Amino acid sequence: MTQTPPEPTPGAVPGSGDAAVRAAAERAEYTRDRNLPQFEDMPIEGDTANLRLGPNLHDACLDLLPLIGVWRGEGEVVYPTIEGPYRFGQQVTFAHDGRPFVHYEARSWLLNEAGEVIRPAARETGFWRPQADETIEVLLTHSSGIVEIYYGKPMSQTAWEFGTDIVMRTATAKEVNAAQRLYGVVEGDLAYVEERAMAGQPMQPHTSARLTRVVG
Repeated sequence: MTQTPPEPTPGAVPGSGDAAVRAAAERAEYTRDRNLPQFEDMPIEGDTANLRLGPNLHDACLDLLPLIGVWRGEGEVVYPTIEGPYRFGQQVTFAHDGRPFVHYEARSWLLNEAGEVIRPAARETGFWRPQADETIEVLLTHSSGIVEIYYGKPMSQTAWEFGTDIVMRTATAKEVNAAQRLYGVVEGDLAYVEERAMAGQPMQPHTSARLTRVVG
């Protein structure tokens, strides 16, 4: 039977300290025992998106500890070269196998005004590689033919900021020149904003989303 996350406690005031604690406890009841699918016949351990299960998170990745999990929610796409804004749903996964990097994956789908799924949308995957000087190297590959290398650092224990160093694209991909991303864990949710310089436009907001933990 398919489970759904619990609804917030009636009477809780969003954003209040007590409400945030209760909401976190309720989410944990749903997410704490969930993990990525595992293949029992695989000769090495699979990735885990749950810090309670699988190998220990490598010490080098401790700055990324709050991100480990699977997150799902909605966001918005805007840009001068598109008709939008468009709503989208998204699932983001941060997982690890005990080595000094984190595997990242994001899958998106377009939504209509009623919140119904129209079709699958952007996909991206890659690795976040923390370094000894607290720099984090982020390598991303997009299904649209774009490959990006970002560098950044934690801004706090629950916020991370990155900017592109290199952007490469295939002959059939759209023009992308640079990008910036800011991630943060806000009241237990994962929120991010992304700016892009592409299609002859200067750097400006492109996507943003707020996602709720569903695993971990």
